[in-house]
Amino acid sequence: MGFALSDMKLSSSAFEAGGAIPSKHTGEGVDVSPALAFGEVPEGTKAFAVVCHDPDAPLVSPGGTYGYVHWVLYNIPGSVRELEEGTSKYTDGKNDFGEPGYGGPMPPEGHGKHHYYFWVLALNDDSPIKEGLTLWELLREIEPKVIGMNRLVGTYERGK
Repeated sequence: MGFALSDMKLSSSAFEAGGAIPSKHTGEGVDVSPALAFGEVPEGTKAFAVVCHDPDAPLVSPGGTYGYVHWVLYNIPGSVRELEEGTSKYTDGKNDFGEPGYGGPMPPEGHGKHHYYFWVLALNDDSPIKEGLTLWELLREIEPKVIGMNRLVGTYERGK
């Protein structure tokens, strides 16, 4: 499975690229998803998927996946250009907390700063995707439909 970055843009009013994610959007705060905005969307986009993944989490599953998944959201219409903070719209997949929806950053105590990759993927097909998929199941499902993608990386270090 391979994907390449495109010219599509992903930004947030909550934090800048490479900046600290406010505690409001973490397990130590209110734990709501940050607002996100999409720009320079590829022509032919019919739907989006958004995920948040922490590759710094020291976890590898027997299936070869790694890191920790904090959010899986999809069936987002191609006309959407932003997600509001704490959105409850669209279809939730299953995060690695074993729950649907967003579960914010909360690295282990003393583990240092982690990087959280928020990804937006533009799809050329808006066929409904069943709810409850894990990140890895979703990626297998949408791989042939991805026409653009990009990421916004934020950081978080657990309070001491």
